[in-house]
Amino acid sequence: MELTYFLKGIVIGFAMAIPLGPIGVMCIRKTLTERKIYAVAIGFGAATADLLYGSVAAFGLTMISSTLVTYKIWIRLIGGALLLLLGVKIFFSKPKTIDEQNNNKSVLRTYLSTVFLTLTNPFTIFAFIAVFNSLGLGSGLSYFSAATLVFGIFIGSSAWFFLLSSGVTIFKKRLNLSALMWVNRAAGVLVLISGLITIVTH
Repeated sequence: MELTYFLKGIVIGFAMAIPLGPIGVMCIRKTLTERKIYAVAIGFGAATADLLYGSVAAFGLTMISSTLVTYKIWIRLIGGALLLLLGVKIFFSKPKTIDEQNNNKSVLRTYLSTVFLTLTNPFTIFAFIAVFNSLGLGSGLSYFSAATLVFGIFIGSSAWFFLLSSGVTIFKKRLNLSALMWVNRAAGVLVLISGLITIVTH
């Protein structure tokens, strides 16, 4: 029975990570313009945020979910503003060769910033609640079953971002600095658009 919850969690986490949002764009950009470890950090950061929101939905933590509902406008405004700033930074950033890249740059900082940025989209929790209810997972789970389900979500979400970065790596060797500049500009524009949409649709 617990294996069933684990497998369902993997499917849910994988499926919910597939839509290409700002985090996916950032993962692709990091893969193309920097070392793959930073793209992996982004993937784990997004998966951790999914795990946290999935836990709120799976364990029925109504106090937390109601707080998110109360402050959802401010949370989305902050998240949108951060995306705008990040988009501008990405757009104007200059690509570097492997030798020029800062190998001391904090992978942990990349991970934590991704967790925070992903958590600024509180509607993720409502998506989890809707999916859980549609699959009959909304209530009545034991703590162990809920934990198994949530762990599966983390694995599924992580798997998608790993596959995404691995697939993009194929094209990395074919890109020169000029092409990487356009990657930064395209990624910056997409993140800016995501930020505007987040603010306008709050």
